[in-house]
Amino acid sequence: MLAGRYLRAKRSEGGVAMISIIAFIGIMLAVAVLIIVMSVMNGFRAELLDRMLGFNGHLYISGDILSTPDRDRIVRDVRKLPGVVQVTPVVEAQAMALGMGQISGAIVRGVTPKDLADTTIISHNIVQGSLDGFGEGEYGGDLIVVGQKLAETLGVQPGDPLTLISPTGGATAFGATPQRKTYTVAATFSVGMSEYDASFIYMPLEQAQLFFGRDTAIDFVEIRVADADRAIAMKPQVARAAGPAAVITDWTERNAAFWGALKVERNVMRLILMLLVAIAAMNIISGLIMLVKNKGRDIAILRTMGAGRGAILRIFFMAGASIGALGTLAGFGLGTLFCIFIEPIQKAVEWVTGAQVFNSDVYFLSHVPAKVDWTEVAVIVGFSLAMSFLATLPPAWRASRLDPVEALRYE
Repeated sequence: MLAGRYLRAKRSEGGVAMISIIAFIGIMLAVAVLIIVMSVMNGFRAELLDRMLGFNGHLYISGDILSTPDRDRIVRDVRKLPGVVQVTPVVEAQAMALGMGQISGAIVRGVTPKDLADTTIISHNIVQGSLDGFGEGEYGGDLIVVGQKLAETLGVQPGDPLTLISPTGGATAFGATPQRKTYTVAATFSVGMSEYDASFIYMPLEQAQLFFGRDTAIDFVEIRVADADRAIAMKPQVARAAGPAAVITDWTERNAAFWGALKVERNVMRLILMLLVAIAAMNIISGLIMLVKNKGRDIAILRTMGAGRGAILRIFFMAGASIGALGTLAGFGLGTLFCIFIEPIQKAVEWVTGAQVFNSDVYFLSHVPAKVDWTEVAVIVGFSLAMSFLATLPPAWRASRLDPVEALRYE
């Protein structure tokens, strides 16, 4: 009751309502911004993971064992493991692509027609043409699937010829010679990431083995699991199924530098924004110090009436903690609602300003992604409350140590 009365008191009565309001708004905005920024970063990470891990595998098997007949047994055994969704033998190599008077480097990936159809990020994102006839004919036929941006660079469309030049063709008496062959573009795809759309070409596995001089060998086996976050934990099971001669890697190892930078950026951003929450909580100290100074006579009277130091400490602690708790609760609600309704908010801003806030041609997404991680939100709320309580303790402790005689000496 006393804590609430002190916070509501007017300035003429020795209150600090304005400073309390400023502290409340500061904590609310800091918590909301921290929740929004971390949720948007989580959203971008999830979208990036969906695209990268939808295009690439989660686990990889490589090594000399893939050049032996035992390879087929390994593929069968890995497919039987619980949690494994897809197992794809792959031939992958670089080549030069010659289009309509244009030339560009490309990464050619050889897969079976079934595996290409099962890779939904490709088969469900065909921009032009279709996968009909892919893999049909001698050695898989001559139809290939090209990334949309690469096709635009080369000036080709479905039905047009595209010449590939491989630096590692078939072996001859004079050594390995470049291989050159003209294929027909069957379809173009767009997965939403220029790194893939501008560099990848898919061809049938048998044709890739012939074109790159692999004979019956493959370069690696790509494995997709139901939960990408469990891929690392599944490595021992895959290693047992593949045998001791196989080399097992996961998606974090293949993109170690990229994911490491993303993790560091996320942690640094969290730290910086948590410092903002701490700074906002410091406003409570200034408000309570003024409140203690203005209420020195009231403290002295309460002490002479029998109130102990603990009671005085609790009064001012509750006054400051209530500001922090209410600000944190309001920030939690504001930040969560903003993330939930971020798409309508984006559309409203675009309608008011008449400008495109989030250009899909640049970011390959139609809206700002936001994914609320409730565990992270709980950590943010807990940190904000802890900082608010810590900021309240010094002035509350000072109030409890106030000597009644000194406070009333000149009254």
